[in-house]
Parts: sequence; structure tokens; C-alpha cells
Amino acid sequence: MKSYNVCLKDTVKTFTKRLFYSLFDCEQEKAHGDYLEKTFSKILLKLEIENGAHIWQEFKSKLIEIRKTLDLDAIAFENNDPASHSLEEIYMAYPGFHAISIYRLSHALYKLNVHILPRMMSEYIHGITGIDIHPGATIDESFYIDHGTGIVIGETSIIGKNVKIYQGVTLGGIQVSKDLALTKRHPTIEENVTIYANATILGGDIVIGANSIIGANVWITESVPENSLVTYQTEIKIRPKKNGIR
Repeated sequence: MKSYNVCLKDTVKTFTKRLFYSLFDCEQEKAHGDYLEKTFSKILLKLEIENGAHIWQEFKSKLIEIRKTLDLDAIAFENNDPASHSLEEIYMAYPGFHAISIYRLSHALYKLNVHILPRMMSEYIHGITGIDIHPGATIDESFYIDHGTGIVIGETSIIGKNVKIYQGVTLGGIQVSKDLALTKRHPTIEENVTIYANATILGGDIVIGANSIIGANVWITESVPENSLVTYQTEIKIRPKKNGIR
């Protein structure tokens, strides 16, 4: 019976936390620098991935650019959420920003052809925030997630600049089949799009045009032109209670 290194889940959890801390806290960067490099090499060795030291240096060289992009994401949070009081609050207390941070770190590793570790990182933050972003997704700058619980963003999703997504949104595939592994299965969201709560957008050929608004609870399986408003209509009646009816 084959043995799997499932105990790495704990190692990756700690590694991911310290990597996140180091990205935003200079004291943590100094304190954890050696740990991060050694642990990264240890994880890749356990996963039978060669050239761990070289991959670490490649990944490390991208951290400054990742931080710059995340700073733009944080500003998007501050600009869009009336409940925010400061940028510091977003860095310290917003689960959506936390999820985006781990996504951007894991995506950089995914692009270096390291696949299992980024998935483990994304599942760690998924468990904390309820936000499931596949590290293979392509997400541009100034990305804003409000609340976030229940969001699912599939591997081949493409999201442009200044996109806002609310809780329960799914960017998924319309079919689940292993022979589609190398095809684009998830939608493209162009810049300045807002997608409200519990909207579901499915299919690799689907494009949501720039500057569109997708209303809550809609189900979309066809492309939407630029500057569109898509809503779900349902009839809700409010009437006075009759005597004796509770």
C-alpha cells in the first residue's frame, strides 16, 4: 500500500502563515527568512520535486511584485467597502484580502510548475475563509471580494482589473470531465465588472463584458456584452396579515 506524505498539511499550514506574515511585516521577514527557505526545500523534497533551491530563488524574486499588486488590492477594498476604517484594518482583519494574498502567492508557484504545494496553500486558506480560489486562475490587480464566504473561482478563470465579487459567487465549469483538463473550462470576466451574491457563471467560452453588473442569484451560461445589467426577476408579495393569521 502506497504511503502519502499527508503530514505535510501541517507543515504547509505553518509555512503559508509565516510566508503571509513575512510579506507584510519586515520583522517577520527577518525572523522567518531562513525557516521559509529551508521548509520550502523540505516540502519540495517530500513531493519529489527537483531543483528546490532554484525554484525558491525564482519564487522569492517575485515577492516584491506580489506585494505591490496586493497593495492595489487593499486600496480597492478601502475604496469599495463603506464599513472599512483604514488600510490597516484590511490587512489585519479582512478574510477576502487574506484569501487573495494566499492566491497571489500560490499562483506564482503554480506558474513555476509547482502544483501540489499551491493547492495545499489554497486549501489551507479555503478552510479559514470559505473562499476557494484555484491557484491556476488568472486575476488582475485591484481585485475586491466583499464578505467572500462560498466564493468558488475555477482553475482556468480569467479576471480583469477592478473586478468586484460578492459572497457565494461561482465561476465554474459547465461540464466535469477529465478529458477537458487541458481546455479552458471557466469564464472570463473583463475589467470593471461587479458580480453580486450567489451569482453562478459557468463555461470556458463565457465572457462577461467590461463594465457590466451581474445581479444576485443569476445563472449565466452565455456571454454578456459590455455595459450590461443582468438581473434575476422573482415576484415577492407583501400584504397585510388578516385577523387570526400569524
